[in-house]
Amino acid sequence: MIIYPAIDIKDGKCVRLKQGDFSQVTEFNDDVLAQAQEFERRGFKWLHVVDLDGARQGRPINFQLVENVIRNTSLNVQIGGGIRDFNSISKMISYGASRVILGTAAIENFELVEQACKEYPGQIAVGVDARGNKVATHGWQEEADDMFVFDLIAKLEKVGVSAIIYTDVSRDGLLSGFDEQGTEEIAKDITIPIIASGGVSTIEDLKKISAMKQYGVEGAIVGRAFYEDKLSFSDALTFQQI
Repeated sequence: MIIYPAIDIKDGKCVRLKQGDFSQVTEFNDDVLAQAQEFERRGFKWLHVVDLDGARQGRPINFQLVENVIRNTSLNVQIGGGIRDFNSISKMISYGASRVILGTAAIENFELVEQACKEYPGQIAVGVDARGNKVATHGWQEEADDMFVFDLIAKLEKVGVSAIIYTDVSRDGLLSGFDEQGTEEIAKDITIPIIASGGVSTIEDLKKISAMKQYGVEGAIVGRAFYEDKLSFSDALTFQQI
């Protein structure tokens, strides 16, 4: 299993939101690169980065910070947030991003997902952010009325997406545990690797996610639990496969 420590960038700082609510922001580090390097020193191999400013404004805002992390660490970086055109995808990959995450674009411009998967096979993931059985978009601020989670996933399976990052928005940032039932149901239904996200906070969560490997769950994103010392780096790393 791959453990993805998370860095969410807002106003140039490393923060966490609760349930995707921009009015509930906690700052954890004002030096994004230093935080990434700390994860690297601890032994993590991947990093999950979200440009929250980009997600909200509909275009990448923190390109320079992300590029700085990629160029100054050996981490495999997957980056999302406001990436909604092909030029932005190409730019991030040219910087050395291992994986680009599309979110709202998968709802509003599915042809972009298809194009990106053809041009950059193995490097395009899609974040499926669920609020109930509907897909949340635009930095979790809206819902797609006509798009349900399983309908979107069925479409993604046909175009060669490398991974799906599944997040139950209602759990994110609350340290309340991940959506075990939803993650397992999705993983059993498709062949695309799943990355569990949203509320992962304990060793028990990681044990459950690790047990889902048989269904195609390849990893877990951990954010607030690390920053608030609810889950130690060493404990999480016992689940990491090199």
